[in-house]
Amino acid sequence: MKYGFWLPIFGGWLRNVQDEQMPATFDYAKKVVQAAEEWGYDTTLLAELYLNDIKGPGEDVLEAWTTAAALAAVTSKIELMTAIRPGFHNPATTAKMAANIDQISNGRFTLNVVSAWWAEEARQYGGVFTEHDERYARTEEFIDVLKGLWTEGSFTYDGSYYQLKDTKLSPKPVQRPNPILYAGGESEQGKTTIAQKCDAYVMHGGTVDEIRAKIADMKERRKRTGHTPFSRFGMAAYVICRDTEEEAQAELARITDVKESDAYAGYDDFTSKSQLEQQIKLQDYSVSNRGLRPELIGTPEMIAKRILEYEEAGLDLVLLQCSPQYEEMERFARDVMPVVEQLRKQTKETI
Repeated sequence: MKYGFWLPIFGGWLRNVQDEQMPATFDYAKKVVQAAEEWGYDTTLLAELYLNDIKGPGEDVLEAWTTAAALAAVTSKIELMTAIRPGFHNPATTAKMAANIDQISNGRFTLNVVSAWWAEEARQYGGVFTEHDERYARTEEFIDVLKGLWTEGSFTYDGSYYQLKDTKLSPKPVQRPNPILYAGGESEQGKTTIAQKCDAYVMHGGTVDEIRAKIADMKERRKRTGHTPFSRFGMAAYVICRDTEEEAQAELARITDVKESDAYAGYDDFTSKSQLEQQIKLQDYSVSNRGLRPELIGTPEMIAKRILEYEEAGLDLVLLQCSPQYEEMERFARDVMPVVEQLRKQTKETI
């Protein structure tokens, strides 16, 4: 199992807790990422939203790509997975920027391709926001342009959304043939696009059975394309680690005490303009990315056992959220990661 985490660009993950003591500043982000490298984390995911979806549209939020470039220069090991939404970007300039950050990071820059869901944000920032399946059609062409520019000396493309003629990109990315393209989606069109165009599949939080079924489905879809298998399956999860189960449950109750506020401004668009496989309620939405569904809540041993259940189901990357980020990531690395290894070793010895 690889361990990743969402970079705290929003100032937290809890819609019911106003101040989580994790400010949306570059200094705090750098502190977390540099420590994470030493603690044994493999990946950080930088979400791309121009409005703050967690604390409310009027609150501070870091811009993903400039933050990723800055972090690339002050880190040495961790993968920087940065979201990209085609409706907000030109694919040729995106390919150039991505290649440049991959050069700065010496091959540690990857992309999380997101077709977007927040219509109000698109209105405010001039993004292209169309019907669901058309967003994926645009995404497919966007990826075609990225890969073409990254791999060909001179690239020409004549699509419905993008046209290029004899376009050259140099230097190319360090990674060959291209930086890893992660993507997540639950609609039929989304899963079809990801199976055909991307390299790895990431999911919102789900139960072990839900994740097992999704992985099996995406493996089969990928097989039908004739491409090599997905390189990785990842999942978002919010973790609450405490010395006792009672303490963990008390923290869960505290953070899910739903209070209507601007933090829920994106709820209607998220639930109506995405095609979700599982219906969610306000309590689920109170913690980002359905992070409570995996139930990584309890003592270190309880959480470690659950992680191994996901590993057995085919998951090989957990993308953690926690609050406050620095302290809880340190606790997870110190108290949970070693227990996972111990339990895995014990399991192998009994087989």
